[in-house]
Amino acid sequence: MGRVTERRRVIRIRDGAVSTRPDTLVAEEPLEIRLGGKPLAITMRTPGDDFALAAGFLVSEGVLSSADELANIVYCAGATEDGSNTYNVVDVQLAPGVALPDITLERNVYTTSSCGLCGKASLDAVRTTARFALRADDGMTLTPETLAALPDRLRAAQRVFDRTGGLHAAGLFTADGELLDLREDVGRHNAVDKIIGRAVQQGRLPLSDTVLMVSGRASFELAQKAVMAGIPVLAAVSAPSSLAVDLAAETGLTLVGFLRGKSMNIYAGEQRIALDGLG
Repeated sequence: MGRVTERRRVIRIRDGAVSTRPDTLVAEEPLEIRLGGKPLAITMRTPGDDFALAAGFLVSEGVLSSADELANIVYCAGATEDGSNTYNVVDVQLAPGVALPDITLERNVYTTSSCGLCGKASLDAVRTTARFALRADDGMTLTPETLAALPDRLRAAQRVFDRTGGLHAAGLFTADGELLDLREDVGRHNAVDKIIGRAVQQGRLPLSDTVLMVSGRASFELAQKAVMAGIPVLAAVSAPSSLAVDLAAETGLTLVGFLRGKSMNIYAGEQRIALDGLG
């Protein structure tokens, strides 16, 4: 759609010299997600992969778990008073026979990376709504060397970040470190939804043999999304929140934070990390 980046005038100061130049910025626009014609949520996102974003959002909310449950996603025409299409409103139609659910994981109407429920209610909601159980004995094993290589591989694949410096990324990897998919967005939670949404559209859930790598921190919301998609390992370059660690421990998610160079912290699910032979 050509709206991933925009140009703005900027006054630049470098080594005491002042100049005026255009700068490339990441675009940020609202996306309203409707379910069966009824407004469900609004999120601020970078335009692009909007249908995947909507589908992934519904996986995170426990609404979808397979492509068979999804009938169609369309942009809503006439989204403004003059009838023009802004491409900022999508409507998701569930497949025939799939009832509109009672969404347990309630959100505020306006969604940001920090919104959502907190505390025990959130943990209980994810545990009771998740359709894909994470098994501690699933046999998945990652070496610390494989994990250590993921941030650089993620960064190397970020095309828009190179032009703007203002995007988060989420990457889906195999246990051997092969990059399967990467999405960028102004919100890291949206980048993850786009990853998961593409997977559900392609009939690939649960993502039970993959690693989700995210730029920035590992919030409860990102841990929730991993669990709801059946992803057994979540790794982040920065710190997790306490609630994310609690959720990982309760659900069997392997959670790795501060993944920088050869250093990392394992907060939960250490059975999937090959620690034998390390001092």
